[in-house]
Amino acid sequence: MVDPDPKQQQLQQGLPKENGFHPVLSNTSEHHFNPDESQYLPNGNLFLPNGMALPSGGRLHPGLWRPLEHRKFANPAPLGLSAFALTTFVLSCVNMEVRGVTAPTIVVPLAFAYGGVVQLLAGMWEMAVGNTFGATALSSYGGFWIAYGLLQTPTWGITQADGPYNGETANPVGFFLTGWFIFTTILLLCTLRSTVAFFSLFFVLDIAFLCLSVENYAHDMGNADAAAALKKAGGFFGFLAAFLAWYNALAGIQDSSNSFFSVPVIHFPWSDQGKELRMKRAKHIV
Repeated sequence: MVDPDPKQQQLQQGLPKENGFHPVLSNTSEHHFNPDESQYLPNGNLFLPNGMALPSGGRLHPGLWRPLEHRKFANPAPLGLSAFALTTFVLSCVNMEVRGVTAPTIVVPLAFAYGGVVQLLAGMWEMAVGNTFGATALSSYGGFWIAYGLLQTPTWGITQADGPYNGETANPVGFFLTGWFIFTTILLLCTLRSTVAFFSLFFVLDIAFLCLSVENYAHDMGNADAAAALKKAGGFFGFLAAFLAWYNALAGIQDSSNSFFSVPVIHFPWSDQGKELRMKRAKHIV
């Protein structure tokens, strides 16, 4: 009987082996786990026997994913999440009129530079590492912030009194935000089997877009009180979205080389990953 070619076995299994262990990389270092059982890494991620990893908000993976062996690229998700978070935080403070600030002018440079260009670049790197969800989300929201910056730039005259809408921009801006509400709902549906932290980010962001779009329609109908309340509500949910984005970014940055703890992300109990976690913990208890 001819012994099977070890290299061929490795190719069939999809992951290289080294002394009976599969190499898996975290943010900065390489770890190994026994292929016969699932193991937790120091950063809190769980890797399954087939080499697949559980969903991770810190890596913008809503489903099972295969880590890159001999990683040549860093994880771009925390950069994109941080860019989104900071820009959203500042705009949300303006929408809530924190300390009497009502003009969104301060958001424009952030929208172009950090929330726009930097987040868009992070989305392109997500494409390079093979993460379709991350590439779609970060690139799209990077485009959102660039578009928002253009809307708020007087040079373009889009929202000016002498612009194409003669200053009546409530409905057009409402359409703009409604489109982003629909897009965010699509992304939200892709996080239902991921983690609570990841799902919560898109859930509160979806509500923020809904409130801000309806706020513009209320303004067009002359209901100033409802418009003001909806604007502040949208700012509040955007504020929550900013901190949840930072939270997921932290989960993606942390590992055993830079932190003494890892923030919990909590897998949904109805997901396959939640079942796997319960089985793993039950085995440890026994």
